[in-house]
Amino acid sequence: MIKDIKTALLLFLILAVMTGLIYPLTMTGIGQVVFPRQANGSLIRQHGRVVGSSLIGQYFREPQYFWSRPSATSPVPYNGAGSSASNLGPNNPVLAQHMAARIKALKAADPAEKGPVPVDLVTSSASGLDPNISIAAALYQVPRIAQAGGIRIVTLHQLIRENTTEPLLGFIGEPVVNVVKLNLALHDRYTTTHGATVSLTKGPQS
Repeated sequence: MIKDIKTALLLFLILAVMTGLIYPLTMTGIGQVVFPRQANGSLIRQHGRVVGSSLIGQYFREPQYFWSRPSATSPVPYNGAGSSASNLGPNNPVLAQHMAARIKALKAADPAEKGPVPVDLVTSSASGLDPNISIAAALYQVPRIAQAGGIRIVTLHQLIRENTTEPLLGFIGEPVVNVVKLNLALHDRYTTTHGATVSLTKGPQS
């Protein structure tokens, strides 16, 4: 009996050290050497200051910037400490109400745009943190941004192309546009011409 207990305790200690110490430290070390940027959160820096992560979206509502897809996190949008979805099914009338309100807001911001609103501009992602939108969602916002920001449409199209990530291996997934990176690039254009300032933690401020 005592021999069995000693054997069990020894195995427990060995496994605890291997899985709780050696393995995590090894994986952390490999990550820091091979993928240092990803291992540290894929941080985005501007002028030496961390302004966000390419993995987590941010809330934008100034008309001269691209808007992200809705976020269902609480108590604030894109709360990295509280990833969550709305859990509203397609037959839930509350979801329909939310979508209708978002469509109304988009149409009000750009009355001249008569085309259909891309679905990712009115629905949140499963995580509530998605930093990406579809190319269609980005292009839909171009007329509003061109008018509000006084920037050429051709320039906005160029910025969208430069901040588009193609499907993995060319065929896995869809092309997506990172809104945080796109708005940073757009901000640089504004800085050159208008001297605008931007805060990625609170949304752009003109």
